[in-house]
Amino acid sequence: MDLLEYQVKEWFGQIGIPVLPSQRIDHPTDLKRLKIPYPVVLKSQVHSGARLKAGGVRFVGTTIDAIAAAQNIFNLPIMGNLPEVLLAEAKYDVEQELYLAVVLDTAVCRPVLLGCPEADIDWESVGEKMQHVIVEQEFSPFYARRLALKMGLQGALMQAVSNVIEKMYHLFVEKDLDLVEINPLGINSTGQVMALNGTVCVNERAIARHPDIALMATKMVHRHNGNGRNIHLSDWDGVELNGKIGILGNGAGSVLATMDLVCNAGGKPGVCLNLRHASSIDTSPTTFRSRLEKALRIMAADKSIQVILINLLGSIPQATEVGEVIIDFIQQQKSESKIQTSRSHGNKNRRDSSYPRLVVRLAGADFDIAKKQLAELEAHNDFPIEMVENLDEAVSEAVRFVKTVTSKK
Repeated sequence: MDLLEYQVKEWFGQIGIPVLPSQRIDHPTDLKRLKIPYPVVLKSQVHSGARLKAGGVRFVGTTIDAIAAAQNIFNLPIMGNLPEVLLAEAKYDVEQELYLAVVLDTAVCRPVLLGCPEADIDWESVGEKMQHVIVEQEFSPFYARRLALKMGLQGALMQAVSNVIEKMYHLFVEKDLDLVEINPLGINSTGQVMALNGTVCVNERAIARHPDIALMATKMVHRHNGNGRNIHLSDWDGVELNGKIGILGNGAGSVLATMDLVCNAGGKPGVCLNLRHASSIDTSPTTFRSRLEKALRIMAADKSIQVILINLLGSIPQATEVGEVIIDFIQQQKSESKIQTSRSHGNKNRRDSSYPRLVVRLAGADFDIAKKQLAELEAHNDFPIEMVENLDEAVSEAVRFVKTVTSKK
């Protein structure tokens, strides 16, 4: 999860990294109550490094100019995204710019401090200028000073930059981050350092350990799911496509393989969810059962889904309860369908389209009880479920059903 610049600056300020006086702008009229003296810079708050070239960063000297510029920026899409917030920030005269970062090196499983004496980085040829220090043991200010010295800094500037690096590392550890970046770190004529722009990437698997970050993530999910299809989808390790076949699996590999098979069979996947992991923003403990229950509700909420293809294999916790969850889901859907049917005066088409059909493939001895329960349910023709042993057959059945429904319309 990537934070927007104004959120990054808030974190920087809280931990003691120098940042300029700034103010969040939710509407152009907020500039009438600006607490920062002019001139100021207005920055579009979108996830894109092309804001300046696209016109999303404007310098203004008066309130009238600021309001006019803000109106333009709010209506300026950058990489397809419109900002919901702007950042108004004091102007800063820079004489030198540096690049600093703390990143997790997955190859050595250790944090790495990065520094470059230039902020305008060409990543293809940066190797000679970019300095790094691996934090091999418990962190101490020595690591920060070592990086500053390798960057060629001396005296008071070396100490000031070292202090910033040290605070970046503490933020990195405290918030379970994958990346903390300052680009650029500005230095003025008096040697004062200032974080002029920053990037923070939160490890999604660590979000649930931090209630404040989970709250931010939840707001992002609801903000970016304005299409009303599934407000909970972005909580999950999954994808949302535009097809009519929803896919549930218990592993990223099995979900992706099922998606490929559906496409190869001429079908179109819809919502695809991996049940192996809990929601990254869910701070409460979850079980496989609770994740399956929630995933089925998500699928049912998307009225474009006509078939839910469940492909579970291997060994999972609570495997014996899978059949019970699916049966409860089907019975609940049928109950809701009866209510809708009565409200629509017995209209059969309305009844048939109110809940999706389930195609279930369970592979592994752990699922023997669940398969027996579901096979008994399948024997009743009035239950929308089909048990299939082979994945290819399950995919073919799901695609065939969607095509049949489509041809009848």
